[in-house]
Formats: sequence, structure tokens, C-alpha cells
Amino acid sequence: MPVYRDEAVVLRTHKLGEADRIVTMLTRQHGKVRAVAKGVRRTASKFGARLEPFMVADVQLWEGRTLDVITQAESLGSYGTLITDDYGSYTAASVMVETADRVTESEGSLQQYLLLVGALRSLSRREHAPTLTLDSYLLRALSVAGWAPTFTDCARCATVGPHHSIVVQLGGVVCDTCAPPGAPKVDAVTIGLLGALVEGDWPTAEAASESTRSKASGIVAAYAQWHLERGLRSLPHVSRESS
Repeated sequence: MPVYRDEAVVLRTHKLGEADRIVTMLTRQHGKVRAVAKGVRRTASKFGARLEPFMVADVQLWEGRTLDVITQAESLGSYGTLITDDYGSYTAASVMVETADRVTESEGSLQQYLLLVGALRSLSRREHAPTLTLDSYLLRALSVAGWAPTFTDCARCATVGPHHSIVVQLGGVVCDTCAPPGAPKVDAVTIGLLGALVEGDWPTAEAASESTRSKASGIVAAYAQWHLERGLRSLPHVSRESS
């Protein structure tokens, strides 16, 4: 069909010409879509503000030869303003949309769409510390993409845990037999927090100390960047002040 509608979360935008913009979106049904929004940079644009990063909209598109064209956009979730008002939330959201852009490079995923929208909604409502929301999102997004970490049994031989070494290249915790020489030892509390972030156990996650959260964040960052094969450009800018 030449015209279609879908729900979409805006991942990023680029200027095109004097008044247009290329919008990269993760949609509910059509995967990742790059489309032109004509005239949205003009002051009189009716839907320019609805097509900013972190916004969720019901969009109507016309299929083009190379890029689709957005012909209509109705707001479903105005998360952008609420997120950008807080630096910690903004930097966390920036990593989220960059990650979603990367893990849906080849094809879309309803699970990835719902996961991202839920994380952005949580950030906008200040439900949890931004870094906890980010770390939980990263671990879950990677799990949906096929890189599920394990923080209980050995990631290599499945020996029942608990174990105290984490090797991101192997997929999480490993037993003493599988652990390569020099594998870092991680305390049980930090491993417990990592497991809670995967499972969405927020009472356990929020009870963790600042030190434990910091150690867990370092492991999550290393795990994400290893499996995505190249660094997340927005990750170094994440604010840790409100964790």
C-alpha cells in the first residue's frame, strides 16, 4: 500500500534542505523507518514538535522510492520535554535511542519497540533513578536481540551458581573452571543488582548503594559495547549524579 499508519518512537533526526528533516523512527509494526518530514523546521509547522527525539506518535506515511514521507503525526507520548528538562534523564534516553537504533539495524521488533517506549515513559515520570532505568533497558534490549546475559549459572558450561567472576565476552558469570586467568571477581551484591535489573526487580535495585550501582553500570556498559561491536557515542555523557 502506498499509504500506511503506525505508532512510532523517534530515535534521531537530521536536517534536510532548508525546511525539511529526515526522521529515523522505530515503529510498532514496520520496524525501523527513515522518512522525510517536509516543512517541519518552519515556525508554522503543525507537527514539527511531535517528531523530536524521544517522542511517541501515531504517524501516517506515504511510501517513497528511497525514503518514505510523513504526511501526518499525532502525539501519543510527549516524553521529549519532560526528559530533556532533566540532564540525567536526557543522557540516559540518548543512550537508549542509540541502542534501539543499533539493535534494530536489520529488522524491527515489537518487543524492542515496547521496551523502548516503556523505558522512556519511566524516565519522563521519574519512576527510578535514570541510570537504573538505563542499565535495566540495556540488559533487556540486548536480551531481546539475542545476547541475554546470565548472572546465576555459568554462562559457558551452565554449572549452577552462585559464581563470582564476570566475563562479558562469555555472556555473564562464569565458574572457576571456565574463568580465564585474570577474570575479574565481582561481589555477590553487585551480581544480585545485575540480576534484578534484568528481571525488573525494582525494590532490590533501588535498595542498592551508590557504590554497587556504579560497579553494575560499568559491567553493563562493557557488556553492551562488546556485543554491539562498537562504542555507544552517547554513553560517556551519561550523568551519574542522580543515581
